[in-house]
Parts: sequence; C-alpha cells; structure tokens
Amino acid sequence: MAEPARPSPVARLKAWAKAIRRDVIALWLAARDPRVPWTARAFCAAIAAYALSPIDLIPDVIPVLGLLDEAILLPFAILLAVRLVPPALMAEFRAEADRRTARPTSRAGAAAVVALWLLALALIAWAAWPAA
Repeated sequence: MAEPARPSPVARLKAWAKAIRRDVIALWLAARDPRVPWTARAFCAAIAAYALSPIDLIPDVIPVLGLLDEAILLPFAILLAVRLVPPALMAEFRAEADRRTARPTSRAGAAAVVALWLLALALIAWAAWPAA
C-alpha cells in the first residue's frame, strides 16, 4: 500500500503564511466587532496594527534580533490573540477574511499603474536629458 504524498516543506510554509495572513485580517475584524470582549478587542487591534504596519519594534537592520519579532514573536502574539476571541466568532471572522482575500485582482488596474510609472520615468529622463 502506497503512503500518501506529504506536502513539501515549502508548500507547508506557504500554507502557514497564508493562514497567518488570514488570521491577521480576522483579528482586525475582531477588533472592530462589539461582540468580542473589550480586552480581546484591544489586544487584537494592537496585534493587527503591528502586523500590518511597516514600522517594526526592532529594526530589521539589527542582526538576528531584527527578524526575531516577525519570525517568532508576532506569530505567537497572533496565536494568543486568536485564543482570546470566542471560537464561534473567530470562525466567522476567518470566513470573512477568506472572502475578502478571495477578491479578484484587476489586470487592467495593474497595467494602469505600470503605465503611470513608465510615464513618470520617461518624464524624468526627458527633464534630465541635456538640451542640445
């Protein structure tokens, strides 16, 4: 009898990262819902804000410690925040987070942004080109 194929470590890591991203969005939703206890809402708001913020508590340029908050501390804080939210509500917030992240992407919008960047670069090059 053949053993079922196990997912590769890369596939498992991608699935874990996707679940973390979904949970951060779910925590943001939990922080805004009055059915969640206020202490859990405050903690969820702080964790979601930190996870979505480009500003780090420990700058990434500090060797080892710089990545410690994103790689170790933040996932544990997310796990704690998830446990503070009642399970039935967390399931609802996760379903809503899945729905929000499953929105279709716009290729036309992406093309428009790329075209604007190319136009801006062309204008900068034209302005910087020495006049003959």
